[in-house]
Amino acid sequence: MSNSIRWVRNEGKAPSRYAGDFTCENACKVAAWHQSFPEYEPTPLVDLPALASELGVASIHVKDESFRFGLNAFKVLGGSYALGRFIAERLGEPIANLPYDAITSEDVRRRLGELTFVTATDGNHGRGVAWTANRLGQRAVVYMPKGSSLERLENIRALGAQAQIVDMNYDDAVRLAASRERELGWVLIQDTAWSGYEKIPLWIMQGYTTMALEAVHQLDGLSPTHVFLQAGVGAMSGAVAALLADCYGSDKPVVTVVEPDQADCVYRTAAAHDGKLHTVAGDMDSIMAGLCCGEPCSIGWNILQAYADYFVSMPDWVAAQGMRVLANPLGSDARIVSGESGAATMGLVSELLRNPILDQLKREIGLGPDSRILCISTEGDTDRENYRRIVWDGAYPKPGESAR
Repeated sequence: MSNSIRWVRNEGKAPSRYAGDFTCENACKVAAWHQSFPEYEPTPLVDLPALASELGVASIHVKDESFRFGLNAFKVLGGSYALGRFIAERLGEPIANLPYDAITSEDVRRRLGELTFVTATDGNHGRGVAWTANRLGQRAVVYMPKGSSLERLENIRALGAQAQIVDMNYDDAVRLAASRERELGWVLIQDTAWSGYEKIPLWIMQGYTTMALEAVHQLDGLSPTHVFLQAGVGAMSGAVAALLADCYGSDKPVVTVVEPDQADCVYRTAAAHDGKLHTVAGDMDSIMAGLCCGEPCSIGWNILQAYADYFVSMPDWVAAQGMRVLANPLGSDARIVSGESGAATMGLVSELLRNPILDQLKREIGLGPDSRILCISTEGDTDRENYRRIVWDGAYPKPGESAR
């Protein structure tokens, strides 16, 4: 494990064959389906003017996904939309004909019969799949990698899913879930793609565009100059980057993608610049559990290769710093409860704008007094014990500092 922040510029930009799947027009259709849910409300886009002034930029906005559908994370947007598209296709209908009231009806359940949806997750994706399956009156089976939070496990079980922590890393848990589809006829709802498995991951990624489209509308004509996005497999960051490119056109913001240094498969793929996907094997021991994925999503990388500008690999203390910055606002700024993965981007932003060691990256990215920054806090305190250990007790200090 390194205490340093590493980065690479995207030197291999090429058009993405998926660009047409992530247009503003398509995102509006996805959002319209999500809006049919009784729990739907746009999550807050929080303006942090005092923090922006302190860090020397024009504005900082954070999309707070801890309010999403009462599930404390954005992931339900992808899982729910994928289940919706799967059911619509199974019934031979467009998803526009199956809003929430219709798709959760007894008539649809009778026509479908009993289905079992299976997935692997670090927590948030599996919770979203379990929640949606529960609403549909269907079964969900969820596998979680070793080291997963017991709180996240119990949150999934509370939604009626059969869930367990298995003795393997995330990518092997994905392979286990895929084997259940082949062996038992279950339906795999996985938030990463590989050769031969792309339709459902594409739907999941399209589901994430509701979040980005909300942010565009909430900015109300103020276009961001810089957007910082988290990558696990690269699905969310790819979807958001593609949508912003379509929405803003020639004013597309500079997109920087961040990962934990223990699971930086997207960074390694960009750094290698050899046309191949690069992986991280073995245990991935990072506090950023939702980003601990060792194999890039094929669709996500194809899009990021086209639209991302920089890729960053960073140690845990950076994410911990982001959690503390958001939890301790300046002036009249609002407090944001952001988990380990959710605060990763803010940790990098605060470090870029305060640490002279990173001046080269700051200059390359073009951060300065006129910069308008957008981050997404992808989760709240989904592991409350760990959240308090970091924010209250000062775990994961900067190198050279001591935890109290």
